Amino acid sequence: MQTELVNAAPERLRVDVEGVVQGVGFRPFVSALARRLDLSGFVGNDTSGVFIEVEGPPELLSRFVAALLDEPPTLARVERVRTRALRTTGDRGFTIVASTTTAARHALVTADAGTCEECLQEITDPRANRYGYAFTNCTNCGPRYTIVTGVPYDRAHTTMSAFSMCARCRAEYDDPDDRRYHAEPVCCPDCGPALRLLDARGAPVAEDPITGTVERLQAGGIVAIKGLGGYHIAASAFDEVAVSRLRAAKHREDRPFGLMVAGLDAARQLCVIDDDEAALLLGPERPIVLLARRTASVVASAVAPRTGELGVMLPYTPVHHLLLQQFGGPLVMTSGNRSDEPIAFEDDDATNRLAGIVDAFLVHDRRIETRVDDSVTRSVDGRAMLIRRSRGFVPRPLRLPWEFERPVLACGAEQKNTFCLGRGHQAFLSHHIGDLENFETLESFVTGIDHLQRLFTVTPEVVAYDLHPDYLSTKYALDLPGVELVGVQHHHAHIASCLADNGVPGPVIGVAFDGTGFGPDGTVWGGEFLLADLWESQRAAHLSPVPLPGGAAAIRQPWRMAAAYLDAAFGGEPPSGLEVARRNAGRWQAVRAAAAAGINSPLTSSAGRLFDAVAALLDVRDEVTYEGQAAIELEQMAEPDAGTGYIASVSDDEIPRVWAADLIRSVVADRSAGVHRAVIAGRFHHGVARLIVDMCDRLRERHGLGTVALSGGVFQNVFLLRLSAAMLSESGFDVLTHRQVPPNDGGISLGQAVVAAARDRGR
Repeated sequence: MQTELVNAAPERLRVDVEGVVQGVGFRPFVSALARRLDLSGFVGNDTSGVFIEVEGPPELLSRFVAALLDEPPTLARVERVRTRALRTTGDRGFTIVASTTTAARHALVTADAGTCEECLQEITDPRANRYGYAFTNCTNCGPRYTIVTGVPYDRAHTTMSAFSMCARCRAEYDDPDDRRYHAEPVCCPDCGPALRLLDARGAPVAEDPITGTVERLQAGGIVAIKGLGGYHIAASAFDEVAVSRLRAAKHREDRPFGLMVAGLDAARQLCVIDDDEAALLLGPERPIVLLARRTASVVASAVAPRTGELGVMLPYTPVHHLLLQQFGGPLVMTSGNRSDEPIAFEDDDATNRLAGIVDAFLVHDRRIETRVDDSVTRSVDGRAMLIRRSRGFVPRPLRLPWEFERPVLACGAEQKNTFCLGRGHQAFLSHHIGDLENFETLESFVTGIDHLQRLFTVTPEVVAYDLHPDYLSTKYALDLPGVELVGVQHHHAHIASCLADNGVPGPVIGVAFDGTGFGPDGTVWGGEFLLADLWESQRAAHLSPVPLPGGAAAIRQPWRMAAAYLDAAFGGEPPSGLEVARRNAGRWQAVRAAAAAGINSPLTSSAGRLFDAVAALLDVRDEVTYEGQAAIELEQMAEPDAGTGYIASVSDDEIPRVWAADLIRSVVADRSAGVHRAVIAGRFHHGVARLIVDMCDRLRERHGLGTVALSGGVFQNVFLLRLSAAMLSESGFDVLTHRQVPPNDGGISLGQAVVAAARDRGR
């Protein structure tokens, strides 16, 4: 946050406020503040934020400016306040004036916010005008980004423009003392959107929408529910049959479903929740929070198979509150889509695509401008770790200490895709797009870029992309005319993302551990130690490569990685009696032979594939149905206090290689000796953390760097992250981890953007 004060004590000031200051009640706050201090003037929105002219005694003007910084509304985020002296006019009173749209658009749009306590009290109070009304909101809560069509943030630039305010809502909107003063989505049952219940074919049902939905859910039905950024599919979390039927219909075999519960007390009945986790659940972003489930939890086993966690969120719209109040128990709330498709957000598309999955639709007539999935987070040692940054956080920018001299578009990776726009000191990381593996998701990617560019009037002159030639995001970038193209290696982007997340330019030792990334040497990287800053990176060490037998098939079938690592560990003569070899005997020798011959078996240094191999060796899982499943289940099995970790040796090459196969030999030896699987998993995690610290120690001795940045999807593993960070700190390193963006590929576009900007600046 910056404050620029020109002339400390004028009698009239022009004040320009930048940041998240539109759609959060900032103008009413300014008006009330000025009236409280008996100052005159006016306030309005423009395309850069909020502009103010204020007149009065110098000491009161100083208090006024200080309050803008120290007492803003709940959802506001003030980034900069600039003032300059004006001639006094002698006017009296303070007013809110019409918005201006003449300048280039630099105003920030607010993220959607969960229903506030005041609005919740209204919808549950039979005496209130908005009792039971599903679209109640005010300046402190409600839809923002998902309904915005342009800036400045006025009703005419939202999808609420289709609804004319009634006299009562207009009176609230115009009353400076009302919390709905200039709340653009303000509405009530007489003038706002309305709910409808449709049957499985999309035909209207003559029932109360909330009651009818609840009755269907209680009877074991599955209902599509239109929310803020798209459709959810809901079912009773207690109903094994309903949840299993939903899994089959969505072709989603094992990936855990998210749950929505009525409140914090209900969440505590299912999960163990500390104060930091409670704060995440109750925050205005209302993300899904990953929590340790109670052993006595009675949710259906099909909700989250083979995991000790539940993803839980609290209601964040009045519709959700009304449903949960009537339904009572927890609801499965999963994205309204079929497998690998983007979430449905348009009504016709939803009724077409979700037909055959759901038994009814709960819909409304407020158009969604931008589809946005739920965000996912967890608490790690009191700090939030974002797994998916989307609703509630987007389009909140990251303010960087470095400048984008020219506008930048970064197109991200293929999995967990996001894109990023950069201008000035701001990086706008997009909502979660998904895996760019089909036309529908690519269309969502392209549409999202167009919308954000229009919203903030950013015309990219520099476009960054991943070096993988087959990524759809890369092909999109390379097809753009009239721009300067900047290719950024995948793991450099990971480390640059962590640097940007922490406001540190580098250089650092970057540990980039993930599943897959295109390496300039033609191999598949993923277990990398880099010397990196925002400008460039150099491979300093890596896990020793092994074949990836069958290419992408090895990602879906971890037993193939077990075969590859056993051959690397035992010189082609792995020990007999291993269960993983017995279970896959029909294909085992053929896969080994193909890997040895290099047939469809590119070399990989991937740390993610190493975790897969150990999971298969410990009989955790031979095949996965979603990304990272084997590693997740291995982590949850691991005994934290397993003692000393396994040791991996290091080659004497110019670019040292860590012999991860040494860990495999230790795993097999302990397995043969009858050591419990949980202890072996724990020792393996300790071994990976130890090899990270040992290699960073070597690189510090050689290059004199004392800061380590940890990034990549493998560091979503909380056990490994905590171990590595603690051991690195004990060894005297400063450790950087992610705070505002995910460590997985959802943060790649930010890294690409800051690398492109650094190269554009010349450093």
